[in-house]
Amino acid sequence: MRSAILPPSFSPGVRRVALLLIALLLALLSQAALAHGVDENDKAFIEGASGVNIIPYMYLGAKHMVTGYDHLLFLAGVIFFLYRMKDVGAYVTLFAIGHSTTLLLGVLFDIRANPFLIDAIIGLSVVYKAIDNLDGFRTWFGLSPNPKAAVLIFGFFHGFGLATKLQELTLAKEGMIYNLISFNVGVELGQFMALAIILLLMNLWRMSGSFQRSAIFANAALMTAGFVLVGFQLAGYFTQGA
Repeated sequence: MRSAILPPSFSPGVRRVALLLIALLLALLSQAALAHGVDENDKAFIEGASGVNIIPYMYLGAKHMVTGYDHLLFLAGVIFFLYRMKDVGAYVTLFAIGHSTTLLLGVLFDIRANPFLIDAIIGLSVVYKAIDNLDGFRTWFGLSPNPKAAVLIFGFFHGFGLATKLQELTLAKEGMIYNLISFNVGVELGQFMALAIILLLMNLWRMSGSFQRSAIFANAALMTAGFVLVGFQLAGYFTQGA
């Protein structure tokens, strides 16, 4: 559900602050893009654990989601112009179906792909959603992609990205299915917590008079962040993963 966007009218001071925030965002993304994955402590636990570990894997799944800047940026873009909880629920459910499917199937059937390329596509999902929010596909290309189908398809890639992180580790065969399901449940719980915070902040912003005026800038920043993610992942692919 897209909303009309009014042309922004920023003062020079606001523009300076906006540029500073973009620079800070890019710096954080550059560090995060290099560090994204499973940290050493979690890696040591996963590779050393055996048997069924439901609660630890739920925790790891939730942790990965709430610290996954790429997933959170995409979710923020998806709900940017969704005002009814029914619509939010529909889109988030499609996203959950997508990433749950490829997360489980990717690991269980050892379906592999280069993680840098998958993460680059995840970055493109952020770019796509920002352009969609700006009504750019219809304005620039005369196209109107189905937004629900796009969220589901990109959900597949987000889930596959999670699978590639787990495939880099040595998972114990005993209890693997239960542990993967627990990890996936944790991802959903983490998504729910992150979404609740994003929705709260978004609704507070919508009640202010600046929302419509700054919506273009916000989605331009979102698009920039997506392109930065794509750039770092492609750089990683050509220098490390090709």
